[in-house]
Amino acid sequence: MDASFDIDAYLARIGYVGPRDATLATLQALHRLQPQVIPFENLDPLLGRPVRLDAGSLQRKLVASRRGGYCFEQNLLFGHALTALGFRVSGLAARVLWGGPEDVVTARGHMLLRVELAEGTHIADVGFGGETLTAPLRLEPGIEQPTPHGPFRLMRAGDDAFRLQAHVAGDWRSTYRFDLQEQFEVDYEVSNYYLSTHPASHFVTGLTAALSPGEQRYALRGNRFTIHHLDGRSERSELRSAAELRGVLEDRFGIAVPDQAAFDAAVARLKLLEREA
Repeated sequence: MDASFDIDAYLARIGYVGPRDATLATLQALHRLQPQVIPFENLDPLLGRPVRLDAGSLQRKLVASRRGGYCFEQNLLFGHALTALGFRVSGLAARVLWGGPEDVVTARGHMLLRVELAEGTHIADVGFGGETLTAPLRLEPGIEQPTPHGPFRLMRAGDDAFRLQAHVAGDWRSTYRFDLQEQFEVDYEVSNYYLSTHPASHFVTGLTAALSPGEQRYALRGNRFTIHHLDGRSERSELRSAAELRGVLEDRFGIAVPDQAAFDAAVARLKLLEREA
């Protein structure tokens, strides 16, 4: 992690004013705030712009420029912040299972963090889109763990391997599978390049954004905007123009669209308004 990381600017961005000691309480507070303030979004891949993972680029984009990012950006930023505060942090990688069969073998296309505390090892992940954790989880399989946005649990998936599951609509649904092999920034660069540039990547061909403010979750997929409430209710609306999409990104997600003309052209080129989200 970069020693020059501007922790004061990061904490101001997420609105944190509490203690700066490397404790579970601090980790929980930071883990709640980042997904509430910094949105998950893929505007750079959509617009053909590079996604850079160095600390300076992450700070300029996610902290200074009212932008968000996807898993590598979100969790690398979070890792830099935790390290600057004295936490013992290492990177991990996961194979996404969400929306697929339990035994599917996908690439290690997702990033999460391992955090060592006096209370034991915890898993932190502020970058899984609509089902992003809003609290760290103890690395203890088989128990239901509460978060501000519903319960999650870790299940064994082999030797030193785990499956993260979210409780959604009365069922446990697997989000991803991971092990404890440490990953480094160079490992994420490979997956990041594929996901941000390959013509088959859903981050290149679609629009997605997510945020977890208060007791709600906001989700934008294509031209469909959804507000999920903790009581199980969902409000859905279909956006009918690029201007409406930009308005939701700005007003709901707090994202300053970096190039409005290029965004409108991408919406038209990919026919995002004509798809069923």
